[in-house]
Amino acid sequence: MSTVTTIAEAAKSAASKLNISKYDIYGAAVDEVSVQVDSGEPDQMKASQRSSVTVRVWNDANTVGITSTTDVDPVGLELALKTAHEASFFGVKDNAPDFSPEATAATHGKSGGKHPQAPVTELVDKLLGAEKELLAAHEAIAAVPYNGLAQRDIDRFYINSAGAMREDNHSVASVYLYTKTEEEGKKPRSAGAFRVSEGVAQLDVAACLKETAEKTISHLNYDKIKTGKYQVVFSAEAFLSLLGAFSNLYNAQSILDKQSLSTAESLGEMIASPLLCVTDDALHPENVGGETFDGEGTPTRPVPLIVNGELKNFLHSAGTAKRMDAQPTGNANMGAKVTVSPNFFHVFASDVKPEQTYSLDDADNVILIDDLQALHAGVQALQGSFSLPFDGWLIKDGKRVSVESATVAGDIREVLKSIVYVESETEFTGSGVCPRVWVKELSGTGEE
Repeated sequence: MSTVTTIAEAAKSAASKLNISKYDIYGAAVDEVSVQVDSGEPDQMKASQRSSVTVRVWNDANTVGITSTTDVDPVGLELALKTAHEASFFGVKDNAPDFSPEATAATHGKSGGKHPQAPVTELVDKLLGAEKELLAAHEAIAAVPYNGLAQRDIDRFYINSAGAMREDNHSVASVYLYTKTEEEGKKPRSAGAFRVSEGVAQLDVAACLKETAEKTISHLNYDKIKTGKYQVVFSAEAFLSLLGAFSNLYNAQSILDKQSLSTAESLGEMIASPLLCVTDDALHPENVGGETFDGEGTPTRPVPLIVNGELKNFLHSAGTAKRMDAQPTGNANMGAKVTVSPNFFHVFASDVKPEQTYSLDDADNVILIDDLQALHAGVQALQGSFSLPFDGWLIKDGKRVSVESATVAGDIREVLKSIVYVESETEFTGSGVCPRVWVKELSGTGEE
């Protein structure tokens, strides 16, 4: 992709030629290499270069037209600006989008920069080695059917006719391993893990392998659970899955669209236990590839969502912030329309002292949920309810017994208010950092 300065100059020249005075452009490019292996042999090796550019143009009536392109050379930009200008005469008049008031403000962090890409042969060798060690970790592990190692370079930019000019770039490497077991007279069991880093050289494949093996082996000894009420402990990944599934709680666009469990007047309400704090923080040190600005050029920043159980802020784009008399938060995504989404969750315990501390070492009749499944089908986001299959363990006198097949059900509002303990040690996942979270009681349904 061309440099942001070159793109800005080409856009300015094309806009002048077309008598366009107001426009902005957001673009991203990804250069990715990924590999998969199967039974000791390379299975898939892919390389791709993908780019997307969104162009918005305002006409004299201040209605906006939007188009997308993959071409940022002068000819491509001129065509995109011309097309967006033509579309602007059909743009919405009510709550028309505008530049972010912070599109030229200083950003709060630094882009991670790019790391050298490793040769494809190195990726294949690392993954083949991990598969071989996993298969040797236990005789019951018959295959690693899902696996992958990838590295990608990401470039992003935003410019507008008011002088905004931003760019950042970073690299991300990732590995995932997912096993399948075969034992006579027993059901197949599976488990997986992943790791992310800035580059392949920093990627902890050994830790990913170890976690996958330990989880898989722990699921070999499984049993049914009785249907009933249980104290539940959510792993970091499971709890963040719920937060993401019910993000309409703090999404300003959802609230304005009346597609939320919250209303504009919900700020200040106690929506969770006073033990819980949640911040959306794209600039968190553990957020590999954290972005310094959003699709509208607004700088990203830590946004406290829940503080000591109280709903403190919503996530905003420039448009939602204007309509709700707030400030944009750096959570806008540019596309055919502007949408709002979380960047990276940071969940942590508040300073409020819990009535009791808990530990898995001496827990009894407690379900530890490691992974929630089928969120696309089992979550009723506008009702707040969920009923989801899960992978996890029943803790009996501090010992773990894998749950054969079961679902957990509840209401997100009750779950948040029923939190009795938030552990201090956090764990990194792809969508955030979070500790284990203990909930007083949830319904668990076992397989009859």
